[in-house]
Amino acid sequence: MQTQEKKRKGKKNHKKIHTPRPDVVAACHAHAVHGKAFSSLGRLLDPITQDACAVYEQHTVHRDGAGAVVVEEEAGRQLAAGLGPHKAVIHQNHGIFTVGASVDEAAWWFVSMERSAQAQLLAEAAGTPHLIEPEAARHTREQTGFPLAGWFSFQPLWEEIIRTEPDLFE
Repeated sequence: MQTQEKKRKGKKNHKKIHTPRPDVVAACHAHAVHGKAFSSLGRLLDPITQDACAVYEQHTVHRDGAGAVVVEEEAGRQLAAGLGPHKAVIHQNHGIFTVGASVDEAAWWFVSMERSAQAQLLAEAAGTPHLIEPEAARHTREQTGFPLAGWFSFQPLWEEIIRTEPDLFE
């Protein structure tokens, strides 16, 4: 398939997210190593850290088309359905996909989930992590998992990008 054709189909797939979710301004997805590794487990992130609590009960696992390249419109529709009302989905055998009311928010949820996947993989390699109690995880999510918190949390990374990568803006 031609590269331009892939780009066209990719844009249609992202539209499948925005149509049922008018609150979504931006979506983030990359093939980051820890998200890919964790996605192969086919399960949710556990509330084992404060950062993981920000997405507690706000992410899901999507198993349809696990590991397949998402270029068909139907696959995009299925991923959007798998996301539902959540801020993130772990696409099994593929990686992490996040959304937000701003680019900064969607990017932060992605970075935070990637780091949380890394922390969980490390903790499970060392033993059995102790879970944060559901009530405490929900409380932490209410304090750290709202759109403005996602936007705000991304700002130090944005400042670092501006400082270290000025050529991006030329």
